Amino acid sequence: MAEEPVVSSANDDEFKQGSEPGACRNSMLIATDSYEDIAQYLKADVCQSDVPNGKSTSVVGDADDASETSTPDQTVKCQNRVDPEETSVCSEQCTQYDRQEVSSDDSAVGDNSEETATTAVTETGQNSPKETLPDISCINRQLSSLSASDGSPHSVDTDQVCQPASSDVTEPSVTAEEYLSPELDYVHSAQWKNQDKHIFILSKAGKPIYCRYGDEDRLVTLFGVMQALVSFIQSSKDSIRYIVAGDHKFVFLVREHLILVAIAQTKESSTHLLLQLTYIYNQVLSILTLSQLGRIFNMLHNYDLRRLLSGTEKTFDNLLNVMNQDPSFFLCAVRCLPLETSVRDTVAQSIAQNAKVKDLVYAILITNHQLITLVRMKHYFLHPLDLHLIFNLVSATESFKAAESWTPICLPKFDSNGYLHAYISYLDESCDACLLLLTVDKDLFFTLSDCKRKIMEKLTKHHSLKAICESIRRGNYCISEAGIPELRHFLYKSRSTAQFTSPKFEVPYTAEEDRQRLFRLYQHLHYRIHCNSRPLKIMFTVGEYETLLGWVTSGFELYAVFGPLVTKPLAINSINKLLKWIKKEEDRLFILNSPTF
Repeated sequence: MAEEPVVSSANDDEFKQGSEPGACRNSMLIATDSYEDIAQYLKADVCQSDVPNGKSTSVVGDADDASETSTPDQTVKCQNRVDPEETSVCSEQCTQYDRQEVSSDDSAVGDNSEETATTAVTETGQNSPKETLPDISCINRQLSSLSASDGSPHSVDTDQVCQPASSDVTEPSVTAEEYLSPELDYVHSAQWKNQDKHIFILSKAGKPIYCRYGDEDRLVTLFGVMQALVSFIQSSKDSIRYIVAGDHKFVFLVREHLILVAIAQTKESSTHLLLQLTYIYNQVLSILTLSQLGRIFNMLHNYDLRRLLSGTEKTFDNLLNVMNQDPSFFLCAVRCLPLETSVRDTVAQSIAQNAKVKDLVYAILITNHQLITLVRMKHYFLHPLDLHLIFNLVSATESFKAAESWTPICLPKFDSNGYLHAYISYLDESCDACLLLLTVDKDLFFTLSDCKRKIMEKLTKHHSLKAICESIRRGNYCISEAGIPELRHFLYKSRSTAQFTSPKFEVPYTAEEDRQRLFRLYQHLHYRIHCNSRPLKIMFTVGEYETLLGWVTSGFELYAVFGPLVTKPLAINSINKLLKWIKKEEDRLFILNSPTF
């Protein structure tokens, strides 16, 4: 059931564009795209970011500082761009060197029509990168070893990467007869078939790269079938989108060199599944960069990419686990740690004053997939898709807690063809807050380590570190703080800042099964409101266990859950109260000011 919102005129006057809860006050902190913008490149058959142009596609509006745009001056961009070939880092500058890298790239194909239980196709285009792609020998050596012997770029014969086999890679040596029977049993096993969602990555040649469950080597026939489906449709100059078969949905993301497939029986929309595949594709790019990936497959179409991705399975697995329970991914927004505004301002100023280093682009303080503060170079913004994968890098790498780390990391919304070099260190053993300093200079490890020491001294002096640790231990706020008895849970996103907030899960959503059910309800509500065929401003739906209300304006998105007996007038009245409470608490729940170096 969908109708226009019935809200009081007082509420309309109070929350005009730019004054809604969580709206930025001076200049943009995070680059923002509306979900409609995200859906546009989910619909596109050929993503523009697949062409190595080194430009960000973020669209940023800034009313108060017209000089800061999402398309910085090209001279500045060239000065701060990282050469993709500068991927080796001096081992003498590393207390610990972790080679896992994170990136993102917004490229996908999608379709919002869920009623058609047939294969959907659209016309496709061709990508023709014109610039010279960098040598892949650096990244090949980088991923196959844990440290470098010197500070200069590795010089390895490029032909080594193109060899079908090497001394350090063992290819399966079983015959077809030996392979067929165990694979057949494996695919038809109840345990494997009954998984809610499978994710597969394969090359255009059908080479297995990754699967969420099971062993790729025992699924070669299945990978071949998926490659054949894609090739058959492409032979007619079309592109396969998705297939619906019973309770299962087969969603395909076809890129220039890779094919990604999701097979799900979770009742998620094809758009949400495509967005998840996009994150997985971005994870691949984060390890190799877009230009490196293109050079690899241009030289050897049948190359086994698992050689370069070996050891990164945990990063992929962690990303998939988080996407299955964190609404920040389908909201395309970032959650901030609730913190008093005086403490947050002190932390930001401590970082800005003690990290004034040439070529330092971003200084980020995070904890448990939450943003504490972000200080950036002027003219540069950090997109939520990049931030999500930075969160994933830190959460998937426990070794970062042991020592200071120095690792290259690719952020494709910033530059899909090059690396930033990240200094990563936790503030304190007793505090789960992690500091990341991202620079274009690969020789700044000791300089940034000294910056971290000065930042720690300042935070300790002003008791800010203690306040951060207490906020982390306290966790998220309770829904009872809003003072609305009818309200069980909600998601609120400020569209201008790409930040969102929500309370902790409480009764009746304390069990994992109930939390997962609520997550799927949020996904469905989000999909229905943003559906291209019939977008809605407000949606009120009554279910067996709860009533849901979704409301989208130009300034915010709100998804709220009530008891099953709550009427629409009562829900609307509760929403107005909630907006006033969020407005009152916005300094604690959001980052509203954007400090720069």
